[in-house]
Amino acid sequence: MPLIEVKNLTKDYGDGRGIFDVSLEIERGEVFGFVGTNGAGKTTMIRHLMGFLKPNSGRAAIDGLDCWNDSAKIKSLTGYIPGEIAFPDAPTGTDFLKGQADLLGVKDMSYANYITEKLQLDPTAKLNRMSKGMKQKTAIVAAFMGDREILILDEPTTGLDPLMRVRFIDILNEEKKKGKTIFMSTHLFDEVEDTCDKVALIKDGKILAVKSTKEIRHNENKSYKIEFISKQDYKRFTALDFSFEEKKEEQNQVIVNVCDDSINSFFTVLKEYRIKFISEIKYTLEKYFNSLYKERQNNV
Repeated sequence: MPLIEVKNLTKDYGDGRGIFDVSLEIERGEVFGFVGTNGAGKTTMIRHLMGFLKPNSGRAAIDGLDCWNDSAKIKSLTGYIPGEIAFPDAPTGTDFLKGQADLLGVKDMSYANYITEKLQLDPTAKLNRMSKGMKQKTAIVAAFMGDREILILDEPTTGLDPLMRVRFIDILNEEKKKGKTIFMSTHLFDEVEDTCDKVALIKDGKILAVKSTKEIRHNENKSYKIEFISKQDYKRFTALDFSFEEKKEEQNQVIVNVCDDSINSFFTVLKEYRIKFISEIKYTLEKYFNSLYKERQNNV
């Protein structure tokens, strides 16, 4: 049985806002990315998992527990980073983290101290004077310090600078190696590619696709950027029946899409041309999802 299971979950706020008939399965030890633009429904989904919202229909369950009816138990099983950080009335970050440790029953603060140092957080700062980035770091420490088997993270790198994002990804991958089950929402594709086993794309509250990141990286459709030495070769090649994504005549360059089963014949054809360079363009998660967006728009 999946550790996290969502079946036909719907929360309709009206005017097309909310989530609609969402179904997902996350296996134990899996890192699952939940990707979409702002307003797509990511936070609504996560609030249902944490038991903060009651669905109009459908259900969400974690480890066999209903997320709404067993919300107190769910909260005891999970480390959680909310999308909007709002701290209780505590003078400093240190006071807040000590309070969280007492609440979670954490006696050994060594792991909390490790994350604090990794993120270069000064927890002695006053909470009401902290920058957005410092507040985010404090929330990360609070979520991870309990060493819970399940982590539910809503846009966890919001407010972090690029260096701290890299360090957070390092921490997340360390948690992954421990066998943690992680559900993370984000709008940053590279975060998903660097950490996740599987990813779902949500748009307008509906799931467009669920794919393994490995499957996306090894997509059967390849793209190549080619520059020809002469204008004559460029024109001869662009007259052929290939799938051209881009043509730049002034630079004698093309980007051409080739399916795996046509690779051999493609390179056989290229032997007839004088080529300045050729390079494969990495097929990214962002490119895959952009193609889904376009496909959806074309079908509307």
